[in-house]
Amino acid sequence: MNYNKKSVEDVEVKGKRVLCRCDFNVPTKEGKITSDKRIVAALPTINYLREHGARVILCSHMGKPKNGFDPALSLRVVAQRLSELLGVEVKMSKDVAGEDSKRLAAELKDGDVMLLENTRFEKGETKNDPALSKALAELADLFVNDAFGSAHRAHSSTAGVADYLPAVCGYLIAKEVGIMGKALADPERPFVAILGGAKVSDKLNVINNLLEKVDTLIIGGGMAYTFLAAKGYSVGTSLLDNEKIDYCREMMQKAEKKGVKLLLPVDTVVAKSFPDPIDGPVEVRTVASDAIPADCMGLDIGEKTRELFAAAAKTAKTVVWNGPMGVFENPILAKGTIAVAQALADSEAVTIVGGGDSAAACEQLGFAERITHISTGGGASLEFLEGLELPGIACLQDK
Repeated sequence: MNYNKKSVEDVEVKGKRVLCRCDFNVPTKEGKITSDKRIVAALPTINYLREHGARVILCSHMGKPKNGFDPALSLRVVAQRLSELLGVEVKMSKDVAGEDSKRLAAELKDGDVMLLENTRFEKGETKNDPALSKALAELADLFVNDAFGSAHRAHSSTAGVADYLPAVCGYLIAKEVGIMGKALADPERPFVAILGGAKVSDKLNVINNLLEKVDTLIIGGGMAYTFLAAKGYSVGTSLLDNEKIDYCREMMQKAEKKGVKLLLPVDTVVAKSFPDPIDGPVEVRTVASDAIPADCMGLDIGEKTRELFAAAAKTAKTVVWNGPMGVFENPILAKGTIAVAQALADSEAVTIVGGGDSAAACEQLGFAERITHISTGGGASLEFLEGLELPGIACLQDK
């Protein structure tokens, strides 16, 4: 995939109606937004368009509506919050690409902003229905995609509309593509990738793709136990992907053949049962990774492993991290994830954190400011690491 895409700065926007796809899939409770982080993240692109005389038509999905309009998933709360943040009224349409949207879009003046209703209220959105894509395109003269979190989906509002309009990226996607694209295509070396999370099956192709690119691959989290089993170790009652043991063996052979250092946990924090409730007390001890008792499960990396992984991260020039090292939700089992986050925060390298739990860990620990880039999309950043073409980026004009 070509990562060198045109951005809002490469096209004339003055006087043009610009359809801008954002990620306003914000959490709400009792009709109120509980975190406006995604709305705030879209402001640089929206402000640039307004300041340069564009007529801005924003769109996004929110949640997973089942049958058309659902008042609990209306973007009206987003329009209210955006109005406060921008200091101007953000007009809200009653539909996605119908008569009300057309009327409001036609009335826009330079610098005005409107928001379409939740794109997923239209059944055709997730099917990338050409009729919906065309109807959305008819509202505007130019398409800007700034929703990296949805860029791995070929939907009408993320990719289909680019069949009918010139398409460029906003600042969020430009940053993701610039930093992650460079890290994967032309990294400063040594290049270290750290993968965690529960299942090997979630990251099969990521592991395979990264072994073509990195100098060191570190594997922690629940997926590490399948690798340990592939080495012939007993893993007790730990999470185990039996069908993937041969695959893990193949990956270890591939790493050896390519001269890639593959690091696995050398010690493990174990308990007799999974902590329940998540933050309840749990009796843990640390054992060597090749000596996990038959009645215990591994739930975090041990102290020696934390030091081993941190040392590898500190010698790197580029580090990519995706997935926690243990049951991060429980403070007793969060030390491995904290150690990795700390190592990245202390590193002089270009540090990139995939979305999801790893990003949450960095933010909760107050390390976000010390990380080069925290991705805004979990699924999209995983597909990026997998080397897949992301439809919402592939559809944008090349520079």
